[in-house]
Amino acid sequence: MTGRHMQIGEAAERVGLSIRTIRHYEDAGLIVPSARSDGGFRLYTEPDLDRLRVVKRMKPLGFTLDEMRDLLAILDELTAGTGERTALLQRLAGYHEAAQARVQTLRDQLGTAEGFAQQMQDHLDHHGGR
Repeated sequence: MTGRHMQIGEAAERVGLSIRTIRHYEDAGLIVPSARSDGGFRLYTEPDLDRLRVVKRMKPLGFTLDEMRDLLAILDELTAGTGERTALLQRLAGYHEAAQARVQTLRDQLGTAEGFAQQMQDHLDHHGGR
């Protein structure tokens, strides 16, 4: 399926991003459509969607556009077999560690939020609100 091209609307739907967001990521140099139609429409392939999925997953973890660009370059080099593999893997490991730490921070924040919601429920229960 890597050879099939799809327009931006289908790509957006498949990845769960807005067309505007995909265009923003293109302007930022994170994604480049694999082709253009005769009419100038952006055309994307499955590997393009994979790149968009990486960016989509990095966004809620607070990675910057530069970090996203760097990680995509690392993945590209590893896939192509270019660059110094050991150094690339070390850089990739750094992103993994950063992602793990940010996920833990989000878990901690979620725990705090759930505790607050439970506290409000307890007040409602105690005061006869429900």
